[in-house]
Amino acid sequence: MQADLTMGNYASTLAFQSEDAALIAELQAGSEEAFAWLIARYHQPIFSLLARAVQDRSEAADLTQEVFVKIFRGVGSFHGESSLRTWIYRIALREASNQRRWWMRHRQPEIPIEQEMVESESGQPVLLKEMLVDPAESPYELAAREENRARVEAALSQVPEPYRTTMILRDIEGFIYEDVAEMQGVNLGTVKSRLVRGRAALKALLMAPTQKVFSPACPVSPACPAFDSPLREEAR
Repeated sequence: MQADLTMGNYASTLAFQSEDAALIAELQAGSEEAFAWLIARYHQPIFSLLARAVQDRSEAADLTQEVFVKIFRGVGSFHGESSLRTWIYRIALREASNQRRWWMRHRQPEIPIEQEMVESESGQPVLLKEMLVDPAESPYELAAREENRARVEAALSQVPEPYRTTMILRDIEGFIYEDVAEMQGVNLGTVKSRLVRGRAALKALLMAPTQKVFSPACPVSPACPAFDSPLREEAR
């Protein structure tokens, strides 16, 4: 029985690799249909990854477009050192990292949301928060109304890097440890350590009576227990 399962898994892996190779060949040949399929398949997962990584939906949308531009331009030099999915996510993570570094260098002083602004048409002062109200709900916002998802997302956003991204890749996106290590440029031990600390921090946040600002002491504290439940069902 075990041998049958092993052979079945092996056959599935070979089939997947064959499909991957065929898609890569079509992309490298300049197939518009293949690239359109790639966008349809990966646009939402990449956007979700970037939205969690940079915590700004408009920035994530721009970065998602840039990721696919990089894929289109770079697929010709892709030689299959990793799976196509891993390669795509690695590009996305690099863009998110570059964006965070840019923001840290160029960020402007924050404007309080209660600050009064002058509306150009009427000349009357209005609160900034009133100017930012958008009555329409996006599909993501509609889904985020689910209580468990909202709580997990709120807590996850407070887990610092690099723990948060490691958890997203492993627990939400479902990458194996080896792929996570490759995308982040670290060894397996570092990935596992980051997962233990990140899960512990997330568990502490979820168990707290109210959501609190993350304390950097938690990930390095042996007192924080590991969070073993998968996040995919709650955070996807």
